[in-house]
Amino acid sequence: MIIDLTAIAQRWLHRNTTWRPQREPFDPQRYSVTPLPHTRIAKDFILTHHYSGTFPVALACYGLFERTGYHEQRLVGVIVFSVPVQPKAGAAYGAATTRFCDLGRFLLADRVGGNAETWTLRRALKLFATEHQDEHRRPKYPLILAYSDPVPRTDARGTLRFNGHFGGIYREKSALYLGRATKRRIWLAPDGTSLSDRALSKLRTGAHGAAYTYEQLRRHGAPVRMIGEPDAAYVTRALQDGPFRPVQHGGNHVYAFTLGSHATRAALAATLRRGGAYPTHTDAMPAPAT
Repeated sequence: MIIDLTAIAQRWLHRNTTWRPQREPFDPQRYSVTPLPHTRIAKDFILTHHYSGTFPVALACYGLFERTGYHEQRLVGVIVFSVPVQPKAGAAYGAATTRFCDLGRFLLADRVGGNAETWTLRRALKLFATEHQDEHRRPKYPLILAYSDPVPRTDARGTLRFNGHFGGIYREKSALYLGRATKRRIWLAPDGTSLSDRALSKLRTGAHGAAYTYEQLRRHGAPVRMIGEPDAAYVTRALQDGPFRPVQHGGNHVYAFTLGSHATRAALAATLRRGGAYPTHTDAMPAPAT
């Protein structure tokens, strides 16, 4: 079934997709976007609700708070600016000399109205540009790359766990569309969770964080590592012998935000390699449950 993705807004609750009408009224007087000085607050929220069950290496975190009473508020959204997953991505899109970061996570709880995304993202970007500056008082990260994953995820029983998304919020915020990232193969755990390429790489090379990745694989049903088994050999065996499913991924959609003065943003935008037209909302997607 084909659905109009511009008519609905994706939300999350305990790692499951929910939906709100996109043009639903949103009262900004009830909300505020503020820095989260303690990364743990953002991490707990993301790990509880985001479909991936993972948290990136954060540079800065911001929270969307809803006022629920006199001097009372509730955290209902988190925005994370993070260390780039692909350090050479800036160069790949024409910005080799520009310092950049990723919009690593942007998640709103299902109680937040459908019109909230652009309002929240605009304020988070402004705060990030103001609070993280270089010695010349210019944004420390003039380029921010954002990725949207269009590939749905199902668990081992075939139940849809993630619908995929095409970055409609980034289009609404007038982000520059840079095209698709590299095609690749991904591995899904029985619950539909994707195994992180970065985490698997750490385990293959024995880098910092390898022990945590090993524990994650074991929790998903991977075999026990044999004594003396080389790092890379174990990862290969775990993926082949464990309950993991390979899926061919066509590449995430990539968007860019530019920060700084109008002249700076225009100059940077002129150097970026564009990806043609925005992805269309008429792409086939599973209809939301009713």
